[in-house]
Amino acid sequence: MGADHSTETRPTAVIVGASLAGLMTALALSRIGMQVTLLERSDDTGRTGAALHVPYDLIARVTGEHTAPDDEVPAGIQSWTTVHNRLLAATTSDPRIHLHTNTSAVSVGQNPRGAWVSTQDGATHRGDLVIGADGHRSIVRSGVAPQHPDASFAGYVIWIGVAPESAIKTSHGWPGGTTFRSSGHDHLLGYSLPGTDGSTARGTRQLGWAWYDASRNDLLRKAGSVRGNIVHHSLTGPNIPKATLADLAAQAHRQWDGPWREAILDCIARGSVIGTPIAEYIPDHLVNGRLALVGDAAHVPTPMTGNGFSASLEDAEALADALTGATTDDIDNALSNYEMSRLREVRDLVRSGQDFSRSFSRERAHA
Repeated sequence: MGADHSTETRPTAVIVGASLAGLMTALALSRIGMQVTLLERSDDTGRTGAALHVPYDLIARVTGEHTAPDDEVPAGIQSWTTVHNRLLAATTSDPRIHLHTNTSAVSVGQNPRGAWVSTQDGATHRGDLVIGADGHRSIVRSGVAPQHPDASFAGYVIWIGVAPESAIKTSHGWPGGTTFRSSGHDHLLGYSLPGTDGSTARGTRQLGWAWYDASRNDLLRKAGSVRGNIVHHSLTGPNIPKATLADLAAQAHRQWDGPWREAILDCIARGSVIGTPIAEYIPDHLVNGRLALVGDAAHVPTPMTGNGFSASLEDAEALADALTGATTDDIDNALSNYEMSRLREVRDLVRSGQDFSRSFSRERAHA
């Protein structure tokens, strides 16, 4: 079914966060006729190394519209950047969605008739509801779950990067799909990716990798990436000590084989590495009155589950389904229905990865 283009007045939404969950939610709500204000604190949310498994017809699925092949996200394993760029293009071309970049939310509020977001520039953005799609350090979550606002550090970091095929000189051949390696106490997830232009032709492809490491938590705390038990930020190339990069390179020589070693060494040499401390969050609630959560703001599983992106897509679809046909007087009931449809499933998703996190971080700590 195509998007609803009727002129009937519908509830309005403010979404905090224009990463993948925020973009998919904005498109799904526009599909049911809602006007959406989308707030993003940066103007560049690109990530190095992250990869996602994309279902068929992702853009068509969230927009309800037929999508030209050049506008659709190819199904299969794709880079975070490719998915984000296609979703962003669909969002910016949608007249019902108004995107504000460089707009940092500082607080949220609500009353029985609506909700609002106050931003760092002194502005207030109002809607019939506010949706937090603002990641594991969500501002909106503090309004939904004030007694349980923070995700917890899972006890390890993932080093991630992407190397071009030109950097891979190994004679082992080009790996297909996803590869999992273990060496000592560490784990490595590797995946073949299309090139930056989407091409899968020989010579244009990329190798992505994610190295699970529980041995450098002291570095994370010294750098302020983890404070107490709360993850605050990732480590990017310029902020990773040269000695750490040298240690990672030496360790890669010892632990990893073939194209994965070459991909890691290339990324280290270029300083194109991100160290992401892993957080986890099991929600007690997804909704409080006119406030709701989706994606990593709602639930933060370890990446080892491999289901974070699909859960965010299902959040967006479930929220749109719950709000379909709702009037401004129906918002509270509609959001309650959204929570009932998603809460148990996302709690189970996070729990499913906690056994890995606990055993992995404990294994390294006791080594």
